[in-house]
Amino acid sequence: MHINPPVFSKNDSIKFFRTLNKRVNDYFKENNIKKTGNWKLHLKAVIMFSLLLTPYFIILALNMPLWIQLLLSIVMGIGMAGVGMNVMHDGNHGSYSSKGWMNQFMGGSLYLLAGNVYNWQVQHNVLHHTYTNIHGHDEDLDAGRIIRFTHTAEWMKIHKFQHYYSIFLYGLLTFNWAITTDIKQMRRYIKRGLSYGEFQSPVKQWTVLFITKIIYVMIWIVTPILLGIVWWKVLVGFFVMHYVAGLILSVVFQLAHVVEETSNPIPDDNGEMENTWAIHQLYTTANFAPKNKIVNWFTGGLNHQIEHHIFPNISHIHYGKIAEIVKQTAKEHNLPYHEFKTMRAAVAAHFRHLKELGMKPALN
Repeated sequence: MHINPPVFSKNDSIKFFRTLNKRVNDYFKENNIKKTGNWKLHLKAVIMFSLLLTPYFIILALNMPLWIQLLLSIVMGIGMAGVGMNVMHDGNHGSYSSKGWMNQFMGGSLYLLAGNVYNWQVQHNVLHHTYTNIHGHDEDLDAGRIIRFTHTAEWMKIHKFQHYYSIFLYGLLTFNWAITTDIKQMRRYIKRGLSYGEFQSPVKQWTVLFITKIIYVMIWIVTPILLGIVWWKVLVGFFVMHYVAGLILSVVFQLAHVVEETSNPIPDDNGEMENTWAIHQLYTTANFAPKNKIVNWFTGGLNHQIEHHIFPNISHIHYGKIAEIVKQTAKEHNLPYHEFKTMRAAVAAHFRHLKELGMKPALN
């Protein structure tokens, strides 16, 4: 990973963001609504937590065949992804509620999903949202050497098949959180002095990490075993839950940035980017299935990634309304607005792009 971060241009001669920001602010003022969540988000939070926790308690309470347990584990994985995209995500962006303690509480649901708030806020809020699709700075593009997400990444022969095998690796996302990712990230981020907000004591961060991991293991693995479920059934159900959640989250993430239409700009020799930060988001981000109510509801508005990236502190429940403002403003300023009408089209674009990235680069 590069240490010195790139610098975005401050020359917004077309005044894109100034115009867009005013229009969006006017929308909220004219309609007298807050930018944070409302009862619709609170209801959704109850539903998502229910999908995650109700099957868990049923498994603990009833003696059942393995196949039923696995079906319930799949439901838990769906709920796990739902909590992550709808509750945790808004909470850690400070957009779930106008009350800071509520945002912290909902953001802390990440601990229930095997993650760590400090690591997630650095990787997502700081690195991904700031340096979107910039290789070496946006860690969402880093899948180790096994998957090549950009043309500037090192190519290996195995990448010729990545459009086939990548989907199987995507399911390991949250499973890796639970095992190794958090430890590696915390060591790296603390060494670099990275933080989202005030930098906290490394001792405090490590303490929180280990305590929450112990509690996590106690909830999802130790407790079921102590209540009489055979250990291997517990581990199989645990893996299935994580695999389903990881698959959903990974696919949703990739459709927004690793597709044919989005770009991977690189800084010049002076470490400067061509565009301003807001315009950069338009070139590197794509929406998908914007009119699909089911996709929009379940993904926490992450199918409106353009709106989310430009206005990360606005709750996702408003993205559908402000999307037309963003789209129209981009059009007026002759800027791109990448959008796939259906999720199927976005999925196809992602795997076509992976296939293209897997081809051996031509020699210069």
